[in-house]
Amino acid sequence: MKRFALIGAAGYIAEKHMKAIAETGNDLVAAVDISDSVGILDKYFPQAHFFTDFEKFEKHIDLLREQGEKIDYVSICTPNYLHDSHIRFALKCGADAICEKPLALDPRGVEALADFERKGENKIYTILQLRLHPKMIELKKRIEDGPKDKIYDVILTYNPLRGRWYFSSWKGQDEKAGGIVMNIGVHFFDTLIWLFGNVKESIVHVMEPDRSAGYLDLERARVKWLLSLREDTLPAHIKIKPLGDRYYRSITVDGEEVEFSTGFADLHTLSYKEILRGDGFGPREVMPSIEVVHNIRIAKPIGLKGEYHPFLKK
Repeated sequence: MKRFALIGAAGYIAEKHMKAIAETGNDLVAAVDISDSVGILDKYFPQAHFFTDFEKFEKHIDLLREQGEKIDYVSICTPNYLHDSHIRFALKCGADAICEKPLALDPRGVEALADFERKGENKIYTILQLRLHPKMIELKKRIEDGPKDKIYDVILTYNPLRGRWYFSSWKGQDEKAGGIVMNIGVHFFDTLIWLFGNVKESIVHVMEPDRSAGYLDLERARVKWLLSLREDTLPAHIKIKPLGDRYYRSITVDGEEVEFSTGFADLHTLSYKEILRGDGFGPREVMPSIEVVHNIRIAKPIGLKGEYHPFLKK
């Protein structure tokens, strides 16, 4: 049984990590968050020590090490801009880090973490759960088994509905979250590169706080993509659903939709199983997606010219 600590226990994503730790037969012994709204711990690890002060949490981890009960893994579920420092904390404690995406907000940050990892014995892992989704694995096999010179036409759309709270939180602050493309889009770009190869060209058509769209020329695909948090960009059949169900997630390949709205419940647990076997994804795997997101963020939008996402015609 491995011993885990968790940083960022009060956030939405933390429960997925708690569930993964429990379902892989391991123990969460300590957790920390500036918020004390962490009753979810009772569902998985009621005996875990909990702290709202990071210094007290750090002292507790040090005490465990002195007692010969060191932490094996630190799971990191904090706001994006804190990932770098919390990963370094984990490695300094002699633990491997399991960090939610993104590892860092720009390529230089990822390079610095990779250098830091090389200097020690512990590893940095991140969660790229879409690579483990059955539909994405099936699609990748279809591409690999198909004609090697085929270029696919792809449309990616991700449109979760987010309310006004989003822009009052760290998620809506570019310097903390990395903007909409980083915060909700980086794992989609990772999946596209994993499926269709490296980026040859990137064009940005729209870049707004709550909506972004562009075009990617990949080695094996031409991709029109749209990320939006707005209700007016949702398809009509989604707008009539109850508020909690108003989101749209779609990838079409040569006009055929790859349905993957479901199948996410166990992907963090699958990710943990891979990591515990030593087969997780590290800085090297995430670098291409961080690079493309960084380039999109600094690009000048050209407007509705050339090959752009069909939803932009509305």
